[in-house]
Amino acid sequence: MAKLSVISTTSRTISIEIDNGESYCTDSECILYVNSINAGTIDKNVFTIKNLDPDKEYCLSIKNIATGEVAEVVSRTKPETAYINVRDFGANGDGKRIDTFSIQAAIMSCPDGGRVFFPEGIYLTYPLFLKSNITLELGKGAVLLGAKEREMYPILPGEIDCKKIEDSYLGSWEGEAKEIFASLITGIGVENVNIIGEGTIDGNSSFDTWWHDAKVKRIAWRPRTIFLNKCKNVLIEGITIKNSPSWTIHPLLSQNLKFINLNIENPKDAPNTDGLDPESCKDVVILGTRFSVGDDCIAIKSGKLATSRKLPVPSENLYIRNCLMEYGHGAVVIGSEMSGGVKNVHVDRCVFRKTDRGIRIKTRRGRGSTGIIDEIHASNIKMDKVLTPLTINSFYFCDADGKTEYVWSKEKLPVDDRTPYIGNIYLKDITCNDTQVAAGYMYGLPERKIEKVTMENIYIKFDLNAKPDYPEMLSFVDEMCRNGFYLNNIKKLKLKNVIVENASTEPFIKLNIDEEYVE
Repeated sequence: MAKLSVISTTSRTISIEIDNGESYCTDSECILYVNSINAGTIDKNVFTIKNLDPDKEYCLSIKNIATGEVAEVVSRTKPETAYINVRDFGANGDGKRIDTFSIQAAIMSCPDGGRVFFPEGIYLTYPLFLKSNITLELGKGAVLLGAKEREMYPILPGEIDCKKIEDSYLGSWEGEAKEIFASLITGIGVENVNIIGEGTIDGNSSFDTWWHDAKVKRIAWRPRTIFLNKCKNVLIEGITIKNSPSWTIHPLLSQNLKFINLNIENPKDAPNTDGLDPESCKDVVILGTRFSVGDDCIAIKSGKLATSRKLPVPSENLYIRNCLMEYGHGAVVIGSEMSGGVKNVHVDRCVFRKTDRGIRIKTRRGRGSTGIIDEIHASNIKMDKVLTPLTINSFYFCDADGKTEYVWSKEKLPVDDRTPYIGNIYLKDITCNDTQVAAGYMYGLPERKIEKVTMENIYIKFDLNAKPDYPEMLSFVDEMCRNGFYLNNIKKLKLKNVIVENASTEPFIKLNIDEEYVE
């Protein structure tokens, strides 16, 4: 029988996760009951019950229509001290007049434990700044729409003059402290914040505005849609976020974060529009979220070398479950800006569709000795039409020096303070259908091999009509088509029940493997 767990509560919502062994969707449609009242049907493993009353106990149950099984859980919503409607502060919501000042006044006036509510309407705005201990709720039909004039966006300097190094780091661009435009929703050092509802945050980007000449700095670097810097206890739940100027949600140096039941959408050709990029963050939960973006769906980062030397903060304890990733360059990605390290990542019960890569680790010489990737676990994943499902690339050719001999050389170079490390990688119970390019591509550094790769119960079936493409982004690699696993520079390799069907090559090409265990 399925088990129900409460994963978040606010004064108006309760989010539930079903543990049923399935990935993302339930095995059959279920009826949801709220205090014994039929509240409709659900077919996803993560769902949010909305429009509840504050400080009230609810009995929540689901009944599997096919089997008749019932699962139940009891939860209580949180108290609420105040209700503030942005319209009462002068917000117009017609999509024409700028509503920034009215919305910011509502936010700043909200008492601790209060809720700022956006009724149906289009709220055209420049960046808004959060404060602690409040809830923002976007009601059904409410759209927070980014204004297009970049000259009107505040700028966050890369660093400010501050006694504490961690407090001086403000603006961030691709793993370095650099001036960046403030994001549509910006949180600096805030705690206990919820952003919930049925509405939409629309970055309003296009190839005429933020996506034009995306690699060129104009005044400052492009904003995110949501930027959280040094924040704690933040929940973002239920809303749609789309058309981001660059990375959609970017938490930096933050902890105790929950991203639940979101819908993140950017055009697949929109540059650098990653879905969710936790950078140097701790204790992050990403559940029930759908991604369809123009770059990596989830990219876990921890800065570049210069940043990590000042502030070596890893990303650690990240849990990703019951999510759907579509059309991104990678589904769940680590790096390549990972100089502070990435540790203890768990990806479970997810579905990847038509992404370029599935589980993707990317690093390179120059990321540094604190660039430690370790204890990465992925299990119970279904992939469909993914080009290359499983990759580890130690020669990723990013940055201005990314195509230098130091980065691309396959010779054994000296190990020094610029040399990163890849530790234990565990991949289990993964099914990949209509695979295109390669079953997997894992290439460690010759001077510091990947410590251990364990693959168990992996099934790869190629699409017979697949077309050639590159398995990963590194210099001097040839296109592949229906290639088996390419495995190079690994200390310990353990394979148990790994099956490759319809490959045009041998199922495995193994080079420079120190120890191998096959079952």
